[in-house]
Amino acid sequence: MLDDLRNSASRSFQEEEEPQQQPQKPREVIRIRKDPNRKPFLGMTPEQRFLLSLMLFMMVSVMGALLLVLTGKVFIF
Repeated sequence: MLDDLRNSASRSFQEEEEPQQQPQKPREVIRIRKDPNRKPFLGMTPEQRFLLSLMLFMMVSVMGALLLVLTGKVFIF
């Protein structure tokens, strides 16, 4: 196994194994039909709505935690 190490190191890996290229089929394009009567919810894209809902969730979580600390139900060490 190690007898031919020096000679195998001098050859490049690409010379030893040539990639076998198989003919690739062209990918089919999936087209989503958009309903012309459908309006965007609140005039925002899905990414914008997700970001808005994430920010709202974080605000409610932080304000709830602060309320628990202020009322003395939870203590910060």
